[in-house]
Parts: sequence; structure tokens; C-alpha cells
Amino acid sequence: MKQLLYIVRLARIALLPLLLALAPAKAQNVVYQGETSTLDVQQKPGDSYEWELYEDGTVNFALVAGNCPAASAFFVGSSSGASVNVKWMNPGIYFFKVTARDAAGCTNNLKIGIIEVKEGLSTAVIISPNPVCAGETASLQLTITGTGPWEITYTDGINSWTETGISDSGHTLKVSPDMTTLYWITSVKNQYRTNNVPSEKVLLEIYPKPVSSKIYQYEP
Repeated sequence: MKQLLYIVRLARIALLPLLLALAPAKAQNVVYQGETSTLDVQQKPGDSYEWELYEDGTVNFALVAGNCPAASAFFVGSSSGASVNVKWMNPGIYFFKVTARDAAGCTNNLKIGIIEVKEGLSTAVIISPNPVCAGETASLQLTITGTGPWEITYTDGINSWTETGISDSGHTLKVSPDMTTLYWITSVKNQYRTNNVPSEKVLLEIYPKPVSSKIYQYEP
């Protein structure tokens, strides 16, 4: 028995580079947080396939069951079949294993692959601002998600402005329009990705200054 285990360990050391090289060709090597990707192998008649996910890549994949918690990544639907879907929840490096068995239930092959999950898209929205009087400076309060620092580009539909090096997720933009104006975010960028999906528009209402007039309409 000890001799058999020794042979298994030697086999794993010798075959692991080969197994990594044989990772399913259609699996993405890089995905982004929150995305669902497909892992698949070429179906062979009579074979069945079982998939497992690993967060710890230092284990013996041939002997240890998948150790990835659902909070980090999980199968959407079944973990069996030539094609499976996985939703990636947290950034990091993950491994997957697919075990192929023939009709008799014997293991034909193991294939190991690696996936890098990168930080998801940052988003930014403008909180509906309070009205101000003409000539005053207004504050546009932002709510930003993701990892900073960020670069934010915003517009009023005519002009655009960009602020860089933003580290506060509740950053405030200062504007001084002459009239009631719509504002929205057109771009949010961090070290990982750029989100070019426009935010919802918000209306900044500007109250006009009162017109000068005499205190009394008629002379006494």
C-alpha cells in the first residue's frame, strides 16, 4: 500500500505540468469580479465530467476535493457535464479541476486550469443636489464603488470635466452654472478598468437672483 501511494505521488509530480498544459482550451484565463464564465471540455461519447473549484492551489489536486467557498466563486447550476458555468465573486487566483469518467465509472483523466479574477468595474452616481441661487457654487455629491484611486469624467451635455486622483468614495464635485442644469458621469476609471457606461442624470436647479425694485410701489 505504501509503495502504491509513493507511485501516485511520483505520478502527480510528473504529470502536473502536463495536466496544466491540457487545461480546457475554451476556458477564459482572465475574468472580472461579478462575471459568469463558461468552463468546458470536448465531449467524448460515454464519458461524464465533474468539476471542482479551488481557492488554495498548494493542495494535491488529485486527492483533495475542491476547497473554494461559495462566497468567492460558485457553479451556476450543475457542476457536472462537459460545460459548466461559474460566477466569480472575489478577485484572486483560482484553480479548477475536471474529472472525466467512462461509462463504467473509472477515471480516464484529470485536467487542471487556472483563472485570474480581476477587480470588477467601478461605478459612480451623483446624489440629487439641493438648489442654489445664481452665482453660488453648488456641490455634487458622488457615491463611487470599487477600488480607488479613481478618475472621474462628468458633463453637463455641453462641457466635460475630469478629476483625477480621487481617493474618497464620497467625493464632491464643485460646479457654478448660470442656469438650471443636468449633470451626469460619463466615465469612471481605476487601475483595473474603465467604466464608460453613463450614470443617471441629475438636475441642479438654479434660483434666479431677485430683481431690484423700490420698496414702495407708489409715492405717498
